[in-house]
Amino acid sequence: MMLERRLSLPQPRWRSPLRGPWLTSVFGCVLLVCLPIVAVTGLLSYSAYGPQFGQAIPADVGWLELPSFDWPSRPSWLYRLTQGLHVGLGLALVPVVAAKLWSVIPRLFAWPPVRSLANAVERISLVMLVGGVLFEIATGVLNIQYDYIFGFSFYTAHYFGAWVFIAGFVAHVAIKLPRMITALRSRSMRTVLRTSRADTRPEPRDADGLVATDPTEPTISRRGALALVGAGVAFVVVLTAGQTVGGFTRRAAFLLPRGRTETSPADFQINRTAAAARIMTTDVGDAWTLTLMGGQAPVRMDRATLLAMTQHSAQLPIACVEGWSTTQTWTGVRLADLARHAGVEQPVSAMVTSIERGGPFGQARLQANQVLNPDALLALRVNGTDLSLDHGYPARIIVPALPGVHNTKWVSSIEFRKA
Repeated sequence: MMLERRLSLPQPRWRSPLRGPWLTSVFGCVLLVCLPIVAVTGLLSYSAYGPQFGQAIPADVGWLELPSFDWPSRPSWLYRLTQGLHVGLGLALVPVVAAKLWSVIPRLFAWPPVRSLANAVERISLVMLVGGVLFEIATGVLNIQYDYIFGFSFYTAHYFGAWVFIAGFVAHVAIKLPRMITALRSRSMRTVLRTSRADTRPEPRDADGLVATDPTEPTISRRGALALVGAGVAFVVVLTAGQTVGGFTRRAAFLLPRGRTETSPADFQINRTAAAARIMTTDVGDAWTLTLMGGQAPVRMDRATLLAMTQHSAQLPIACVEGWSTTQTWTGVRLADLARHAGVEQPVSAMVTSIERGGPFGQARLQANQVLNPDALLALRVNGTDLSLDHGYPARIIVPALPGVHNTKWVSSIEFRKA
């Protein structure tokens, strides 16, 4: 008798007349289309870091290793697009995720939690899906703000968390897709958008228990609920898109930690300052030289010699994993010209080394297509002026479509490798 009383304890009553399979399926349909885009662009970001060279984080992912390929260096805005979509669309979907969770909250508190083996599989997929998406959103937003309060590697946790989410998403879609299709066909979107609050009625009772048994009077129509979620999405887009799009929209980018304005041609957003990299003025003074390796003997060049070589200018973006980017006009020597100067006509890769001290940013390996791209530069100037110290003076790498962290600053040597 005591056990029966425990099982029959009063449960929370969810009385909104809007909840039901149709509204849940509308939110689910949006997530079904958009979440795979977020997942795929995130995995592409990992591939762009060159996991085949061991320079992606995490380096060892076991059987979750992705097929390796050379990340394209055209178009120049490719990484800006993929990572901008990953971060921007992921943030824009937060109101939809919240609305979807609100619409299914009766199922989250169903009792008993498991009724059968099939129900157990569904509940496990739900835990992986909801837990995964909330974990990815929370850690992703903190990463945008460079706020690592969680005490573990963001990149490692985000990568494995993504696979937990993907597994839960695929399983949940396989289980729920037939019901979602049936629910979407149960009523017309046009009819819903024409229905006022006064005419809003609960959906027919459903097997999942989403429809309230004792609904209250509606305080908003279904079209009002959809408009509210849509307005939330638009609001988030306005506050975040500027970090990727740039221009005048950058002023509205609320989550942009690297500033919203540029006061001079050489003053634009940076991720890592010279002070953070422990760069001293003596490191970049008159004694600085660039060492080119890979040929019969090392070739050393000072900045005056580099400036005397044929200069090339290109308007290229720097795009970072946090989703922000900035486009500037860079001037310097083509990497392909430096490779020939070193005695390597057709390099298969290049190892770029910085003089910075500490951290994982001191080296980056470039693929052959990145070295040989005509817009891939050892930049000496930006927007018509010399590089500032924070932007990599006396010389830095700038390569089309390359993740920002691999556009190495304060370059000390480049080793061009043959086949």
